Amino acid sequence: MANTQQTPAQASKGERFADWFDGRVGLYSLAKANLRKIFPDHWSFMLGEVALYSFVIIIVTGVYLTMFFKPSMTEVVYHGRYAPLNGILMSDAYKSTLDISFDVRGGLLLRQLHHWAALVFIMAMLVHMMRVFFTGAFRKPRELNWLFGASLLILGMFDGFMGYSLPDDLLSGTGVRFMEGAILSLPIVGTYLVFFIFGGQYPGHIWVPRMYTVHVLLIPGIMAAALAAHLILVFYHKHTQGIHAGRKNDNVVGMPLMPVYMAKAGGFFFLVSGIISVFAGFAQINPIWAYGPYRPDMVTTDAQPDWYMGFSEGLIRVMPGWEINFLGHTLVLGVFIPLVVFPLVFLAIWCYPFFEAWVTGDRREHHIAERPRNNPVRTAFGAAWIAEYVILLVGGGNDIIAVHFHLSINAITWLVRVGFFVIPALVFVVTHRWCLGLQRRDREKVLHGRESGVIARYPHGEYVEIHEPLSQEALYTLTAHEQYTPWQLPPAVDENGNPRKISWLQRVRARLSEAYFGEGAQIPKATVEEFREIQAAHHEHHEVARVGEGSH
Repeated sequence: MANTQQTPAQASKGERFADWFDGRVGLYSLAKANLRKIFPDHWSFMLGEVALYSFVIIIVTGVYLTMFFKPSMTEVVYHGRYAPLNGILMSDAYKSTLDISFDVRGGLLLRQLHHWAALVFIMAMLVHMMRVFFTGAFRKPRELNWLFGASLLILGMFDGFMGYSLPDDLLSGTGVRFMEGAILSLPIVGTYLVFFIFGGQYPGHIWVPRMYTVHVLLIPGIMAAALAAHLILVFYHKHTQGIHAGRKNDNVVGMPLMPVYMAKAGGFFFLVSGIISVFAGFAQINPIWAYGPYRPDMVTTDAQPDWYMGFSEGLIRVMPGWEINFLGHTLVLGVFIPLVVFPLVFLAIWCYPFFEAWVTGDRREHHIAERPRNNPVRTAFGAAWIAEYVILLVGGGNDIIAVHFHLSINAITWLVRVGFFVIPALVFVVTHRWCLGLQRRDREKVLHGRESGVIARYPHGEYVEIHEPLSQEALYTLTAHEQYTPWQLPPAVDENGNPRKISWLQRVRARLSEAYFGEGAQIPKATVEEFREIQAAHHEHHEVARVGEGSH
């Protein structure tokens, strides 16, 4: 509300501007309603902030680099500061990247800052989504936000691939050739797509300008819109809260946006920027001058994509080179099958919140995060996916591993082929049993208390460890979570005695629900009756002990 004690002449320029703005958009009421908004606080929320701040660095450095980069495949002869390449024929794109690295003041630092920020951005998004997945923070009403987050991750991966392909050096050109071969493996349409993308036979003369347009305009624009929608939904729904006393689905315990969160966010932005700048200043990345310009008749022996695309290359490298002839068309299954699996992985990530909601039948809102141990099947699925990702990264770098560790590349390839099916299954079983073990431990702590390390001997000669009762806050943390009961099929006959038609989809849902929440899939948490019974027994035991000590 404007200060009525001052005349317009007495008010400062800032106050007059604020009054003018308030008269048009309702600034004061908007600020009063939102700047004191309460948000829960936890260190893991910083993972999303790291991704946000990295994206800001990518945009700022990218704008600077576009002022000097020339997205052209026109061939020129290099005469610059990097003497080993003087007189070499190369594309304008490669030459301008060399000029940025050696002639533009701060150009190499900005190039490396841009590349490191992209790596940190994708890593932070991946770890942030893992945190959301393992804590169940994707459940209603946050399914849309999960879709936006997954879209940002997928778009970031493809935009990163295009970004490190633009310099047209021998390493990035090998990656683009890899992409061309993958597209060619598509039945019937592969050849047409390659001609459309490259304007003719590979490599053509237009793919760098086209990729540049997609890299700096199309994908960043979509990502900016998805990020804005993501942040709006985060602001509206707020973060999920951890299980602690006083925190419920219908309240929020935390700090206000202003000044606490804004001050912390500002400081954290400079911290993230500083750390990435240290990486850019001291850790060399993508030294294109060491590879030379791209030539179709050459290939780098250590050609590797960035880590986030390594699993896609791993899929193709370890796949047997199968080919079949179908209706006069050669189907390269060794490339086509991995190319089909690749988007299916993204589709599974996208759809998982809806899949779990269908299995549980839960339509309620959830604003409290789950402890990963309290949903063993979901946690085991997540761990198995991470194991699969790692084993495919090993497959994508099988030649590098073979050279550096003096191993057989054939042995590594077969290890990855077998591990593709075996290791995720083993990780799933181990993680599931681990979660059940932690649930049993929580149940024992609730019923019997915390181990104190003090050993006592009763008069009849028995040695026991003294357990200290947990605080009410600790008891709440260990028992506040919900445990679903498996969804059951409806009765075989309806109320009129007629046979009920049960679809195969209902049967699948019942089996999945039993696997998620049935017997052996979770440990029943302690009930109030069990707790009181155990406490009474402990009290009686201690009384007997005191009587025995008194008699001695």
